[in-house]
Amino acid sequence: MPKKDARREKIFEAAQKIKERAHPDEKGFRVVITGKGGAGKTTLTALLAKLFKLDGYEVLAVDEDPQINLPYALGVPPETDIVPLSRNFDYIEEKTGARPGETWGVMLSLNPDVKDVIDRFGMKTEDGINLLVMGSVVQAATGCLCPENALLDAVMRFISLREGEVILMDTQAGVEHFGRALAQGFSQAVIITEPTFNAFQVAKHSLKLSKELGIPHTHLAVNKVRSPNDMERLKRIAGDTLSEFTNVFPLPYDEEILKYEPNVSHLLKISSPFVEAAREIKETLKKLGEG
Repeated sequence: MPKKDARREKIFEAAQKIKERAHPDEKGFRVVITGKGGAGKTTLTALLAKLFKLDGYEVLAVDEDPQINLPYALGVPPETDIVPLSRNFDYIEEKTGARPGETWGVMLSLNPDVKDVIDRFGMKTEDGINLLVMGSVVQAATGCLCPENALLDAVMRFISLREGEVILMDTQAGVEHFGRALAQGFSQAVIITEPTFNAFQVAKHSLKLSKELGIPHTHLAVNKVRSPNDMERLKRIAGDTLSEFTNVFPLPYDEEILKYEPNVSHLLKISSPFVEAAREIKETLKKLGEG
């Protein structure tokens, strides 16, 4: 066999071995979860992360909410002191060349190399979920030219292009501060609401932003549904807007969530209607993500 053909054969065999070891969802997919504060974003994000992990996926959970609740929902001990990336001033200075609050007259790198961010600052939960706590910047929506924003924007771009894992991002209400970064890799959004007028107005705004960013599939999860009347009320509130969502999922009110919070792990060990509804959302995300 000629040298060139032998080399091609070895490359082919190596590629086949890699393919055999890989998960069927080789490229993975990315989902952003947003909605009104207190509507249940973090609980749903944590449950989805654990359900995907149980299905054998590599999972990266990203906490962008300034409240930093996702680690504790995933089982990180509440006494753990967590410093988000947005407050890690040494790393920000290392990567952008500027320290927060000291940018005047400093050359600021707007495209820092953050490929090491998961290895250096990612946490691993007890069940093997990768966790990255980004935090947020108060001035983010104003588009301030500051090192915190430069770093978080770079991390967002990096996350958007990662492959081979399911990435779930728990974000504060609204996604406008990430601009087009979300559209690069996030193909689905789950907007969580309650069956009330005020909560749905936030969901409606998030739907508009999701469309503007070009996210193909936007789902609505209606939390704390106590009876069919709650869904009927939401239909009246939402009107024709409801048809603009890819799917609408009711999430039953479940007292067990308050009993066991913040850690959602216990919910997986009992009979929970909320968990069963979350499983349905997980299956839908998986089907669309792999399609």
